[in-house]
Amino acid sequence: MVGVRRHGAGVSAEGGTGPAAPDGRPEHFASMDPGLADALVEGEFDAAYRAGTPPWDIGRPQPAFLALAEAGAIAGRVLDVGCGTGEHALMAAASGAAATGVDLSPTAVERARAKAAARGFDVRFSVADALDLAALGEHFDTVLDCGLFHVFDDDDRAAYVRSLAAVVVPGGRYHVLCFSDAQPGDWGPRRVRREELSAAFVGGWEVERVDPAALDLAGDMGSAAAWLATIRRRPR
Repeated sequence: MVGVRRHGAGVSAEGGTGPAAPDGRPEHFASMDPGLADALVEGEFDAAYRAGTPPWDIGRPQPAFLALAEAGAIAGRVLDVGCGTGEHALMAAASGAAATGVDLSPTAVERARAKAAARGFDVRFSVADALDLAALGEHFDTVLDCGLFHVFDDDDRAAYVRSLAAVVVPGGRYHVLCFSDAQPGDWGPRRVRREELSAAFVGGWEVERVDPAALDLAGDMGSAAAWLATIRRRPR
């Protein structure tokens, strides 16, 4: 899920951690390995992968993205940004797309490469910064973002949109699945209001749709309320 050097993540939506257990961690993480819980609290995502299975690493595509693939909406040159261990890039490859995945976590990228080799898919996974996608030197028809947009603070959100604009071809589409403000509590990443998506993507973008969705979480954590948005890069 992670692919950015600067972020507003951690376990809190608005800078707090919610109710705390006696050891100071949020109660929601009480059953986690202490090393994993500490990494999540600190927003140290590579450490989270090394310590265990982060909440977002469910070992399969998110149902919302799988439905897009089945509808033929994920095609052409596909970039999975903040790819984690690669399930969505691999899903795109299985659908016949030319897929690339990038993430800042070397541990996640290593695991994604191992999955690609085991499943026989030719998917390129690289360690890269989501705020500097132009450094890839490539352009894409489709970009997938599962759980990355919502980690940014306001300044980095604007930088991220500029970074996307550098690699999405005119007429290309960006599909994002992010935490929604319908999710109760304050554990986890920042909640996103529907209007924030429209406000972020202006000046060359068209928000085609924003629909309520679910973001499945690992283990027995269930799912979180989310937005699934499709945003098109306007032709020049």
